[in-house]
Amino acid sequence: MKGTLYGIGVGPGDPELLTIKAIKRIQQVDIIAAPGQDVRESVAFQIAAQAVPEIAAKELLPVRMPMVMDRAYMEEAHRQGAALLIRELEKGKDVAFLTLGDPTVYSTFSYLEKIVRHAGYETCYLSGIPSFIAAASTLGVPLAEWQEPLTIIPAAHRLTEGLTQDGNLVFMKSGSRLSTVKELLRASGKQVFMVENCGMPTEKRYTSLEEIPDEAGYFTLIIAKDPVAR
Repeated sequence: MKGTLYGIGVGPGDPELLTIKAIKRIQQVDIIAAPGQDVRESVAFQIAAQAVPEIAAKELLPVRMPMVMDRAYMEEAHRQGAALLIRELEKGKDVAFLTLGDPTVYSTFSYLEKIVRHAGYETCYLSGIPSFIAAASTLGVPLAEWQEPLTIIPAAHRLTEGLTQDGNLVFMKSGSRLSTVKELLRASGKQVFMVENCGMPTEKRYTSLEEIPDEAGYFTLIIAKDPVAR
């Protein structure tokens, strides 16, 4: 019997946001995998460990995923990472690949899953709460009401996408280009909110563009709402 690969979303940071299904699956699998050179240093692992302490006794499998924009280089890294997972699945071991937020939203797991599935192995996505859902909740701000459109933008790569259209916008991982995001949003006239390190002990909230600093950490998320709809 071959093992199954599970992509498990652990949410944005608060361990209490892990789903019951995610906790049960983490308890049941043979191996815990995560991006990086040391699984224990993974933020996703550290979040899961607070909800599932017994995860520390599991076999750990680091999957090296360099953060670069070279598409060919990344594709090779994905093939190598998938090969590591397949090696364990072939032994009949079930593997849980931990990811922040949800595994279907800008997640490394989705690239690995395609390769593993096409190689003939069973895979499964286990949903987690995405950062923009948790951020909107902690701010008490609806993401979309009535017929408002909602656009999710990876701010590090596509800053101008969606800024000319009506509706509400979410800029994910915007910390590295925060000054540019602020400049674009100031011209848009939208109502702006920001959460840094959502769900973590270092969480910070901002409820206007004027409050937002020019620099912030990697886990920074901005919500921009159309003032007409508001």
